[in-house]
Formats: sequence, C-alpha cells, structure tokens
Amino acid sequence: MLTTLRIKNLALVEDLTLELEPGFNAITGETGAGKSILIGALNLVLGERADRTLIREGSEACSVEAVFDARNLSVPLDDYLDENGLEPCEEQQLLLKRTVKSSGTNRQFINGTPATLNALSKLGDWLVDIHGPHDHQSLLQTGRQLAILDAYGGLEQERQDFAGLVQQRQALESEKAELVVDEQQYAQQLDLLRYQVREIEEAQLEAEEEGQLEEDYQRVSNAAKLAELSQSALGALSEGEEPIISRVGNLGKTLRELERLDRNAQSLVQLQEEAARVLNELQGELSDYQEKIELDPARLEELEQRWHLIQTLKRKYGQTIPDILAFGQQARKKLEQLEQRDVELNRINTELEKLDHRLWEVGKRLSEKRQEVIPKLCQAVTGHLNELGFRQSHFEIDIKNVEALPENRQQLGTSGLDRIEFLFAPNPGETPRPLRAIASSGEMARVMLALKTVLAAEDRVPLLVFDEVDANVGGETAAAVGKKIRQIGEQRQTLCITHLAPVAACSATHYTVTKETRDNRTVSEIRKLDHQARVEELARMLGGQSKAARRHAESLLG
Repeated sequence: MLTTLRIKNLALVEDLTLELEPGFNAITGETGAGKSILIGALNLVLGERADRTLIREGSEACSVEAVFDARNLSVPLDDYLDENGLEPCEEQQLLLKRTVKSSGTNRQFINGTPATLNALSKLGDWLVDIHGPHDHQSLLQTGRQLAILDAYGGLEQERQDFAGLVQQRQALESEKAELVVDEQQYAQQLDLLRYQVREIEEAQLEAEEEGQLEEDYQRVSNAAKLAELSQSALGALSEGEEPIISRVGNLGKTLRELERLDRNAQSLVQLQEEAARVLNELQGELSDYQEKIELDPARLEELEQRWHLIQTLKRKYGQTIPDILAFGQQARKKLEQLEQRDVELNRINTELEKLDHRLWEVGKRLSEKRQEVIPKLCQAVTGHLNELGFRQSHFEIDIKNVEALPENRQQLGTSGLDRIEFLFAPNPGETPRPLRAIASSGEMARVMLALKTVLAAEDRVPLLVFDEVDANVGGETAAAVGKKIRQIGEQRQTLCITHLAPVAACSATHYTVTKETRDNRTVSEIRKLDHQARVEELARMLGGQSKAARRHAESLLG
C-alpha cells in the first residue's frame, strides 16, 4: 500500500505531504483546489511522461516522492531490484522519487539509487491501478475484456502457456520465411554467404593477433632508426675518445687508491664495481638487440598487407577480430541451412505441424475453462450492477472461437482462440448490446465499478485509484457507488477523488484539498479530517452549512 506521498513545487503545490491509510481513502475539495494534482503527481512518480509546464512558477524543479509498504506484494520485487542493480528495501519500505527540472536532465530514484524511467514504470504497473473519468473506455477493447475474464477465472497460467506456444510458432515461421525465397534470390544468398565464409576463413584470423601484429609492424617499420639508436648507444659505452666503460674503469682505479688510504671508502669501491658490471651487461644486451634488428622490406610488406586485410574485414564484418569470427560462424550456419534447404524445410514443417496440434489442444482447453467462468462472472457483475441502481439490468459475455472465425485462423494472437464481447442491457426488455454501443458515461462508469468490485479479490495491484469515476451519477446510485468502493477497500487500499457526499461518506479516511493565498501566491494544501470536520465538508458538498445540510451529513456518516 501507499503510505506517504510528498509533492514539492508542482503546479499549485509548494510542499505537501499526504499520509494515507489502508482501506477507502476519499479526497474532496472545491473545483480547482488541486485534487487532480495528486493524481498527476502519482502518475509522475510512477513513470509517466513529464510535463515541465507543471513546475511551480519561480522554481527550477519539482519533485514527487512515494513510499510503499512492500510487505504484502505478490510480485518478485526483491529479485527485480537485484537484477536491475537497485538497493533492496529497508524495513519493507519501497521509496520512489522523481525530479523534473525546467532545464537539464530529469532524474528518478528507486530506494535512493538512480534508475531508468522504464524501471520506474514497471514498478508502477505492479503498485497502482489508476482509473480516471475516461479510463472506463478501456472496457470497450475486446482484448481488455478478455484479460478481465481470465483474471477473474485465474487463467493467467493457461494464457501464458498458449502465448509461449504462439511465440515458438512465430519463430519457426520466421526461420521458414528465410528459406522460402525465389530461385534467383536463393542463388544470390548462397553466393554472398559462400563469399563471406570463404573470405573470413581464408584470412585464418586469431582472436588476439591484432595487438601483436601492430607491435611487430611498428618494430619492422622503424628498423633503420632502431639500428641507428642502438649503435649510438653502443658507441657511447665503448667507443670514442672517452667511452663510458673506460671512464668507469678509471674511476675504479681512483676509488681503490682512496680505499688504500681510508678503509671507510670500501663501499664506494663496491658501488663502482657494480656499476661497471651493469654497464658491461648493458653493452652485451645492446649488441644482441642490434643483431636481431631486421632490415627486411619483404617482412615489412607482409605485415602491412596483413594489417590492411584485417582492417578491410573489420569494415565489413565487425569492429574487432572476435566480432569478425562470430559473423563468420553465423554465416557458416546460415549457409549450411540454405544448402540443406529442403531438409530444413521438412524439419520446420514437421515442428509446425506438432506445434499447431499442441496449440489447438491448449487453446481449446483454455476456451473450455473460459466457458465455465463466463456464467459466474456474468452473475457476479449483474448482482453488483443491481446494487448500483440497475435493478433489472442484464450483463452477458458473447464468446466466439477461432473455428467459427475462419478468416482469423492464420492470425492467432497470444491470448487464445477466442474473441469475446461484453454485452449489457441496462433496462428490462432490452436486448443486451455491446458496451461500445452504450452512450452514457455514467452507465459505463458503473459497469467498470461493478467489474472492479468483482475483480478486487483477484487483482494483485495493491492500490486502486478512482479519479471522479462517479461522474454523472447521483442520489441513491451515488450511495451505492460509495458502498462499492468501500467494499473494494476491504480487499485493497483505495483512493477516490469525488465530488459526491454519499461517496465520500463511505470512506474510512477523509481528506480535503483547499486553496490558500500566502505572500500573494496561491498554494494548495491537504488535511485529514476528524469527525466534526467531515460533517462540515460533507455539508459543503451537499450545498452549504445549513442545519438541514449538517443533519444530512450526519446521517450519511451514520
């Protein structure tokens, strides 16, 4: 559940902290007071697109922080955090933060660790389900309707099994498509692959040779200069009027005379002898080095050709020699497949035939389970709709199998063999019609609420947010809507922004948003209401602070 939402410098909010309770939380206030800012802030911290125009005037950035109690989450949160290099939750508290700047890069954090927007959005899908006044339009999508049916029936595993088989089939079809080409294209592919494989194999590349090749090339190409420098060094050591070795030898004579007169100079003699030994060793090493220098134009040309060959292959097949070798292996594998096209096609067709048989088995079993679930879902939704003011309404689900839709046999989706349509008749004597044919947004909102009530126990998302979904209803229906939301709140935390007193009165916890003026600036504030403050707020929502309005408010709370 969401325990804390803090907003800074967003629209009319300067610095606001909302502490939420379990169950049904209602938020009310005058139009324009800033209730919708709460939804915007929640969307922002859950990874939705940032709008810089919402940064409070005079501020360089806005931020939103949300703290979730993660103890009862039914998703692999710890594994997800670990896989994405994020800090684990401390004391089962998940901390999300999003900062949006007027200029520069926006930033987001999960448990204090910088995170990607995708990571934040993924957590948002697990944590919160937001329904605005127009979100019930998603119920018009047959794919969404099918997902609702499967969620109610607990058929997610069967649905995943079918989707996995479809993905395997798509992979095989892709393999087949690469093999099934016209003869001219087939011949062109063979020629190209054979050339690529031959060019890479004839090069006889070794994964680590490039570094050694560059070193050899540098040495051979600079052989003349190396010979000159080494000869100069040898001359300095042992040739000329005053070679270094001779001078060191004379130094030794002087030091030995010094030692004869003063035994304390013995260490100086030892150092001179060590220096003489090192210089003689250096002379020998230099001589050997000079003898190994190759002044070989043919070797230089060979190295240059090898170097240019590797660079040419890198331009064609990859940035490094391992990349080139990997490309060659893939080309060889594809060439072998093409050269054995008929054998490969037979293998793929055999696998497709087996997979199709398995698909139909799994799909038919999923269809049968859906047929069993449909009457139960229809009965449950119809019962809730009756309580929401549709006393004699009727809710049905029409289901068609792919066998009845021959034009779609080659267009299998990942959700199964079925198409469904939610049908609704709000009044007795009417034929149930598809939801998309219902014009009233009030009717649609109540159908959505009935479905949400039915799904509350199965839905794993811990926080459900209703943003004015009770629009276009009133009277007894409004009270029924409030009771339904309270019923959902018994299963999971619920946050509802409402203008209807009967809805707000059903909440376990009530907050109000107000606008105030400070230093000639408008600021939105939110506060939790006690019983007396709730009576006053409900009376305001009912039309004023008259005794009748207050009595009505008291009765609603009662």
